[in-house]
Amino acid sequence: MPPNDSAAQQASDLSADRDLLRQVALGGAAAMREVYARCSARAFAIAVRLLPTRADAEEVLQETFLDVWRRAREFDPERGGLETWVTTIARTRAIDRLRSLGTVSRMVEGVAQQPPPVSATPPSPDDAATAAQDQARVRAAIAQLPPEQREVVLLGYFDGLSQSEIAKKTGQPLGTVKTRARLGLEKLAMLLDAAPVRASG
Repeated sequence: MPPNDSAAQQASDLSADRDLLRQVALGGAAAMREVYARCSARAFAIAVRLLPTRADAEEVLQETFLDVWRRAREFDPERGGLETWVTTIARTRAIDRLRSLGTVSRMVEGVAQQPPPVSATPPSPDDAATAAQDQARVRAAIAQLPPEQREVVLLGYFDGLSQSEIAKKTGQPLGTVKTRARLGLEKLAMLLDAAPVRASG
């Protein structure tokens, strides 16, 4: 497809997204079903990746689409397509739930490893700067963990090993692994809460 045709198609898609969300804002059930059909799988995948249980992910998915229904008028196609907007809401909801659960580990994994959603347009400079700042905070916090705690956190939440698998891999008793994981996550929570947020500009 020639470049001009591609740009025109993208503009058309974004316009269609805006019109669809307008229908949702007016209470259109069919439009809401279409949004759910297009976006629910990706939103749920993000929630599952970030949250400790499937039940938590299912609740976040419900909260996400309640937000979509309530906030449909806020959709701005200049900041990206429909899927990008919905997955951003899902990611925010998932991180909010992690904070309420006190589960820092999956937040760390999500910030460090979650690939950006497919977007019709690139992220804004502000969004990119915020993501980079979050990643820097996470790396700095992990670097401050005692080596034995850092090893358990990295194996469990970046390599995806269970605590039993970590015990086998490291030759440590399971009880020791559990204690190090708990202490490491508590220290991460403290470090992330205390990390200063740099002012932009």
